[in-house]
Amino acid sequence: MQNTLVAPVGVLGFGVEGQSTFNYLVRSGIKDIVVMDKNPVNLPEVPAGVNVKTFSGEGYLDGLKDCVTVVRSAGVYPMSQDLFKFQMNGGIMTSQIQLFLEQTKSKKIVGVTGTLGKGSTVSMISHILTKCGVENEIGGNFGVPALDLLETETPDRISILELSSFQLMTLSLSPDVGVVLRVSTEHLDWHKSVEEYRDAKANLVRWQKRAGTCVYLKDAAPSAKIAGESPAGTKYAVCHADGDGDGDAVIEGATLAIDSEKLYLADCKVRGIYQLENMAAATLACKALGIRVADAFQALKTYETLPFRMEFKGEKNGIEFFNDSYATRPDATIAATASMNRPFALILGGSEKNADFTELSNILVKERPNLKRIALIGATAERMLESLKQAGLDSAGITAKIFPTLEEAFADSLAIGKGGTVIMSPACASFGLFKNYKVRGQVFDKLVAGV
Repeated sequence: MQNTLVAPVGVLGFGVEGQSTFNYLVRSGIKDIVVMDKNPVNLPEVPAGVNVKTFSGEGYLDGLKDCVTVVRSAGVYPMSQDLFKFQMNGGIMTSQIQLFLEQTKSKKIVGVTGTLGKGSTVSMISHILTKCGVENEIGGNFGVPALDLLETETPDRISILELSSFQLMTLSLSPDVGVVLRVSTEHLDWHKSVEEYRDAKANLVRWQKRAGTCVYLKDAAPSAKIAGESPAGTKYAVCHADGDGDGDAVIEGATLAIDSEKLYLADCKVRGIYQLENMAAATLACKALGIRVADAFQALKTYETLPFRMEFKGEKNGIEFFNDSYATRPDATIAATASMNRPFALILGGSEKNADFTELSNILVKERPNLKRIALIGATAERMLESLKQAGLDSAGITAKIFPTLEEAFADSLAIGKGGTVIMSPACASFGLFKNYKVRGQVFDKLVAGV
């Protein structure tokens, strides 16, 4: 593999991605490596002949003075004064995704970004391609780190990357097929503004070639604006029939139509009407790769949702259970609750990210007539309850209480009774009560199993 990295090469951030970068550098024959991380650095076994310096703690960026090139891990903010000075003095800064796009031999690259639905859409694209006999691999923010994909790459393979704003921020190359899902606001504790966040997302398609394809949500203004920056000659729009209805994929109720084909959500294993947007985007991405729409739709009928993303856990004692622990934002919970057809109890709350709960509260109280009970947990519980009251909770006939644990909240939710549904869609991160959303989801699953 040809390598254009100029040593010494710095690895900035030594988490999962940074360790992947380190291994890539060693494989590529780089002999002088500088590892920088605020946390203590535990190096793997270093081959003979490779010289490694480590910098950690408050002065970890002192290592920049020993580098010609730096590979930034996604979580490291690239616009700091230290990195600016490094580049002004002739230093070169790159990233995992930039290196992957420069080095890849994959037949085609698909990149997916957005605030919601990235993981689901990426896994749907992979599922369709696999069912149609096309070799593919997932990497980036979901799956394995992008540079690990290079180890097993073949010219017949399609690489599918889930890409966060962190990974896209300094990118100067774009994938062959770019998918822009709904883009709202996120990570404003990291990005300096909404504009910076959305501008980072735009790098997914900004550098596309004329032969490329951009898939976007026409009804979502930020997504459509980002698509407008793509020079790709093919643009596929997803829209809703109750919008302008003029798109390459049209969603009407629980039906998706592309070309002359239709996909009915009732024929699929996934639940959640919002998944139709992801299915539309995945199908159009696959269409750009030469897959027939009819074949893509057939494949999607067998697609099963990712864990903890509006995951149907079955029915017990006449009560349906849904695990949506991955819903760590208000708009994710808004989307999930729109799919509830029966009277339902909702478990809400978690750690504090200073999200605005006004829209969520108004929709739950005024537009979800079958919502009967709310059980609140975590650091946000009191603030959420106050927001719900301001939206008119007390006159809506919804019972809402705060509980110290998920176990107690779950027990209260069972009062929804036969013919009802219990859904955990917290709208908040899990920290404080749980290590992460996965552990929270696992606890919910155990509670369901015990009913």
